[in-house]
Amino acid sequence: MSRSQISAFVSDETRARLERYVAAHGMKKAAVVERALLHHLQALEELPADIVLPPRLLLEPDGFRRLVERVEEAGEPTAAMKVLFGEVVDPANDPT
Repeated sequence: MSRSQISAFVSDETRARLERYVAAHGMKKAAVVERALLHHLQALEELPADIVLPPRLLLEPDGFRRLVERVEEAGEPTAAMKVLFGEVVDPANDPT
């Protein structure tokens, strides 16, 4: 496989996170960047565009306030959520 070099500007925070990761896992930066880029491109190609979320969301102050209210007002889990998290047995999948 032939190789070529690319160049990109990233934030200081992203660079620091990359350096901590490669130091902790004994990997080369190039390998981590290539693996991450391939993973991201595959997701973009295979997943519907409306379910791929950006890593950062920018909210207006009013939107952020409404989001906090929704999180704080979280109601009781639905029956489907209880099944998903194993709190109850789904009768449709009960082997007994």
